[in-house]
Amino acid sequence: MASDPRGPARTGFGASRRGTLDQVDDVWDVVIVGAGPAGSAAALRARQLRPDARILLLDRASFPRDKACGDGIAAHARAELATLGLPDLIADHRPARRLSVISPGGARVLATVARPNHVVPRLVFDARLVEAARSRGIEVRRHRVRALAHGGDHVVLDGAVRAGTVIAADGANSAVRRLIGIPASPDRHTAIAVRGYADVPADDDVQLIAMQREGWPAYAWSFPVGDGTANVGFGMLLPELRATGLPGREVLHGRLARLLPHLPARDLRAHHLPLSTGRPKPGAGRVLLAGDAGSFINPLTGEGIYYALLTGRLAAEAAVLSPAGPLPAYRRSLRRALGRHLVTTDLLARASRHPAFIDAAIETAARRGDVFDLLVDVGLGSGTVPPSLAAAVARRWLGSAVRG
Repeated sequence: MASDPRGPARTGFGASRRGTLDQVDDVWDVVIVGAGPAGSAAALRARQLRPDARILLLDRASFPRDKACGDGIAAHARAELATLGLPDLIADHRPARRLSVISPGGARVLATVARPNHVVPRLVFDARLVEAARSRGIEVRRHRVRALAHGGDHVVLDGAVRAGTVIAADGANSAVRRLIGIPASPDRHTAIAVRGYADVPADDDVQLIAMQREGWPAYAWSFPVGDGTANVGFGMLLPELRATGLPGREVLHGRLARLLPHLPARDLRAHHLPLSTGRPKPGAGRVLLAGDAGSFINPLTGEGIYYALLTGRLAAEAAVLSPAGPLPAYRRSLRRALGRHLVTTDLLARASRHPAFIDAAIETAARRGDVFDLLVDVGLGSGTVPPSLAAAVARRWLGSAVRG
């Protein structure tokens, strides 16, 4: 009987020894490196489209394992889970229906989102995805990739595994991305954040984002899990952190404590976020980059789980449906799914370097529910901003500047 995809994976990571791969019959249609949301989504989608395909999912860690993240699962990400055949993967977690945002200048909005979000610790979420992949017959092994060679119609990993297509979903510090010669995101397109957990009232269901003018763009967050704890953290751009001349731990921990003094955090861990404004090429040859490995992180909010599930799915579709040329197919799919959205977030990221622009956007959202919904769609999904709305925010921004 198949395992329950909502339960965490507790068995070992395949029969192979850690750091090694068996060379017996190791020829695969698709090999996915990294079993987080992007990698697991790729494996699940490939299985959906080609039940007979040989699919191998690799990760250097065993699951369940923690991952520094905001733990936010937006409604847009749940739609991707439904596409993968997992509509109820997080149904046992309480939805978060309200969102509060405080702008750098103190403008506030508190509203009910059109579709509820969820907060699910990555310790749970990622393990459930891996177990769902395993339950569908996908081979899962624990292994750290150290070498890659192109061979015309295939790719060889560590001299042991031959793949028609490799999907690199191994995170912000992707080893596969380095092996194919694509550099990491430049510092100016990289954020750094610290994440921990704090105790909150059990009935707290408001996701809070509190922005800070000092070192802008920077903000703290509190995302209640629903069990009396909240994921709390603080993030800022890497160059702004270095400009302080202070130890990163002192800056990140200190600003989090100042912005959320009522929520003392524990288990703080830092992580880098390669933002989509500095996204590299989406791959090389028969290797495709998905999720954080491809710098698919929203520059306005730091959201990455929706992008991970989406790009993992698209990479799998390219690998399975266009095996002779997966990279051109993947580029086309990314352009159709995210092209206009990424242009929108690029432009908004530039405009948002001016705190007054964000103040104007939040002030407008506080008065107009349609604006609030659209900002959520842009920040957590793949929304775009119509010219009429851009003009409304611009008028308020310019009006504030004139009054100032």
